[in-house]
Amino acid sequence: MRMDSESYGDLVVADDVLLFVNAAITSTGQREFHSDADRQRLSLDFLHAYMLGNYRDLYAGVLALDINDHNAVLIIRGLLETPGEATADQRRSEGRLIASRLARMPPQRVYKLFDALRRAKVNNRRTRAIMRDWLSARQDLAFDAVKYRGSLKRALRHAHLTPGTEELGTFLFAPAAHAHYATPLLETWRRAHYEQSALYELPYTVAEGFAAKHGIPRNVFLERITPRLTRLETLRLQESARARGITGVQADLARMPLTRLATYVLSLPLEERGRRRAELTRALESAAARVAGSHQGTWGKVTAVLDDSFSTSGSAHKRRRPLAVALACRYLLAALADDYIALWTSGRTDALLTYPYGPSPVGRRILDALDTAPTRLVIVSDGWDNAPPGLAAEVLRIWRTRLDSERRTSIVHLNPVYDAADFDVRRLSPTVPTAGIRDAEDLPALVELAQFAEGRTGLAELIAYMDTRAARMTQAHPQEEAR
Repeated sequence: MRMDSESYGDLVVADDVLLFVNAAITSTGQREFHSDADRQRLSLDFLHAYMLGNYRDLYAGVLALDINDHNAVLIIRGLLETPGEATADQRRSEGRLIASRLARMPPQRVYKLFDALRRAKVNNRRTRAIMRDWLSARQDLAFDAVKYRGSLKRALRHAHLTPGTEELGTFLFAPAAHAHYATPLLETWRRAHYEQSALYELPYTVAEGFAAKHGIPRNVFLERITPRLTRLETLRLQESARARGITGVQADLARMPLTRLATYVLSLPLEERGRRRAELTRALESAAARVAGSHQGTWGKVTAVLDDSFSTSGSAHKRRRPLAVALACRYLLAALADDYIALWTSGRTDALLTYPYGPSPVGRRILDALDTAPTRLVIVSDGWDNAPPGLAAEVLRIWRTRLDSERRTSIVHLNPVYDAADFDVRRLSPTVPTAGIRDAEDLPALVELAQFAEGRTGLAELIAYMDTRAARMTQAHPQEEAR
């Protein structure tokens, strides 16, 4: 009896952790197609408070999984705000995980976190040490001083730190005190106040403010700042530049991340996608091959059911995001499979020209997919099956319990949308594992994680998996442990 009680308790813990992981992967607290931002934030805040209060070790360990940066920041803040609830060993472990996760984040995210900690008056010794170590690991603090000047100043003050050099300190706190800076970037910033040509040597976001101050026409500014643009800035600006007749702003699509590239493709009019078919297809296939890596062509016969119904249009904050994930998964699965078939819920066969439209006959497409006798069936859908309602759940139940009880066909459902009402991603069937997905790049790891949602492995295996991911992350980003 005691054994059964312990087993049931482990099952509850594993379910709680997986539920939270799904939320931390998919939700950013923004409006989704079926729920508004307030419900999303309220639901997400509850899960964070529940996990922190009940499973602190596992809550911290989730930092090593493929969760989005929004939730990683919330976890880090929650851990740093409650140091008194952690043991010395927990603080050491958390310090390593936090430092490694911060090293993977965009700097603007980290500075935003530091600002939030300052406003919340979180200023314990561990927090100051983590801020100190992250700032000392920055490759070019002068660049941060120019691009994130206000945030860097506030971080230094809050952590009671001094800038790396006296000149940097002067630039941050009394920039007009120097008539000349020895550091080239700082001197360029100073000259940009009165010399227009100097602003084109600054980062785009900084130069944009100087261009407005000097009254430089937008088309002139874009044309001259092009060499300073990052890959993502180029991708974001190339369409507006093209509309102004500027041809130099051209992103190298072959080097873009897969999901971001899919988002860009869907932002283009159908006519342009058709006209640029060869270029866009080549870029998507190249990005997918990079993600697949050594696993390319090793997944056997794969059939995918991909949702392109109207609900995949997302929201004002996440325009076409669910559809972009499905499109990216379509190309990644093609790279992973030896034999591949993609079935869109709309019945369309041209992936490049897909767009959100119509109901969600997921159940019908699953029937079509099972007819192909795949080794793996991957379903990418927001979980709303409404043509007819409930067919997908019934098809999957009968398939699992009567037709394929030996599980010759591996089935996994990947859902890019968080359902605030259920505190989880919406599931198609209890007989099939469901995992949240935000970026298609995480698909191989999420398929691996889905085995725990299927109930065939227990809490011990889940913890071992999280420990392995944590060790891998901390080794990939070694930093001095915050003490």
